[in-house]
This record gives sequence, C-alpha cells and structure tokens, in this order.
Amino acid sequence: MEPDALIPKARFPLVSFLRSPAAAYILLPTAAACWSGNHIIARAIAGIVPPASLSVARWLVVALILGLVGPHLLIADWGKLKAKIGALTFLALIGGAAFGTMQYVALQYTTAINMGVVGSVSPAFIVAASFLLFGDRMSLRQLSGVGVSLIGVLAIVTQLQPELLLSLSFNFGDLMIIANMVLWAIYCACLRLRPNVHPLSFLFAFAVISGLANIPFAVWEYAIGFHLHATEATLGAILYAAVFTTLLAYVCWNRGVELIGAPRAGAFLHTIPLFSAGLATSLLGESLQLYHVAGFALILAGVTLAARPASQQRQPALPDARV
Repeated sequence: MEPDALIPKARFPLVSFLRSPAAAYILLPTAAACWSGNHIIARAIAGIVPPASLSVARWLVVALILGLVGPHLLIADWGKLKAKIGALTFLALIGGAAFGTMQYVALQYTTAINMGVVGSVSPAFIVAASFLLFGDRMSLRQLSGVGVSLIGVLAIVTQLQPELLLSLSFNFGDLMIIANMVLWAIYCACLRLRPNVHPLSFLFAFAVISGLANIPFAVWEYAIGFHLHATEATLGAILYAAVFTTLLAYVCWNRGVELIGAPRAGAFLHTIPLFSAGLATSLLGESLQLYHVAGFALILAGVTLAARPASQQRQPALPDARV
C-alpha cells in the first residue's frame, strides 16, 4: 500500500497540501520552532521543576487530550496498534520517554552555547542512522546543505568569533545531549516502522507508553525531595511541553519525516537556533546582530539544499498515514 493510501481523497485544500512533500517545508520548521521555545523554558525552570516528573505530566496531559478528542480513532486503530506493539514501544521509549527526560536533565547542566554546538550534530547522526539501519543515502548536494546549515548554527552560537569554540568546556550535560542526539537519530530513522494508523492514534499510544516509562524516575525524584510544586511556572511549563513541544511538534515532525525521509528532514533541526535567536530578540528585547543575519542566511541556504530531492535518490519505505 502506498504511504498516503489511507489519506482521504483531496476534497479540501489542507488535505491536498498534507499529501504533498511541499508540506514538509511548513511542518518541520513548525516543529523546530516549538522545540526552540521548549529549550528556553527548560533553561528557565532548570533546578526548579523535576525533569522526570515534568515529563510524566507532559505525556499524560497529551494522552488525556487525545483520548478526549479522538476516541473513534483509537477504536478504529486499536487492532493495528496491538499488532505492532513492539515497534511502538521501542519508538516511545527512545523518542519519547528517554529523549524528553534526558533533554530536560541536560539543560540543567549545560550552557546555551554548548547546547547549540553539541546539538548541531543531530542532522549528521540522523543521516548516519538512516544509512546504517536502512541504507538511505543523501546526494553530495544534500550533504553539502547539511554542512552549510551547520556553519550557520556555529555562526550564531559563536557570534562570528570562531575562537570561542576553543574556549568551550564540555560537561556531563553535553555528554547527555550527544547521547540524546543518538537516540533521536535512531527514532527518526525508525519512524517508518510505526503502525499504519492515524497520527493522533499513534501519538496517544506513544504518549501513554512514554509517560508510564518515566513514572519510576519521577518517584525517585520525589523520594529524594525534588518535588513537582503547583506553581504558575510549573503549570506553564507543563502546558507548553504538552501542547506545543509534544502534541503539535511531534505530529508535524512525524508527518514531515514521512513526506521527505529522515535524512533530509534532519537538516531542519538546524533552524532551532534560528528560532531561538528570533525569540530572544522579540520576547527578551535582545538586539539583532550581524552574526544573526549571517547565521540565518547560511541556515536557510543549507536547509534548502539539504531538503531538495536528489534526482535518483532511494526513497525510504514509509508507513501508511491518515490525516
């Protein structure tokens, strides 16, 4: 069955658009923008809100929302979800439970510059994982695009002062980020293994498994005195993490990967520092600098190159999806 065989025939412009690879150019940056905001919030609440407890609350809120709005989807897809429970559990454990919590933990130990530099390896890891696990390849032009966008990231995080890279010191948080990028790369490459169900049904099961898997770690946090307190900051962090970081971002990212494949989609992760800089200038009153402009231009040029399809590129086998 073709990847989009279960999508309804295009009777509305939005449905038609979501069937087109062009939709990835909207969906993937949307996910990156959501994750950029999550990084800012996570740094703001570091040491205040326990990471595993936040993850449990985040995933269970998502499961509650999806359980209320899409019970008919879950009933229709229940058999397919059970049939691929192994692949579903694997994806949820590495791409949801482990990745989400480790991201919050790492952001308690590392700096903003280190986060940008170390996290920039993610697209390269996705390319490597897709090749090693499934034989996916990228053209020289696409690989060059990943490299150009990486230079753009470094231009922003070093403020056009390369010598800053030599002064960086890496700590436990940075090692966690690298490990997390490996998990994310494997998740993105293996998304083709997910059950052939509606995206919201998949995310509901994904959220339930991710939330339950984090409960033992949340209990441990509580036991050592790191409690989740009912404050405005905590509530805001949970709602943002549930609605934007998880519900909106994962639906957009998963669909974008389905449309153009994990290796090409990975280049869009380089837009996260771009959105972070934009948020800093618009919300925090920071001024736009030359290094921002240079970085923006390089990132956009690189992503454009990396996301363009190769003439005879082998396309990954994607699961069926419904919108």
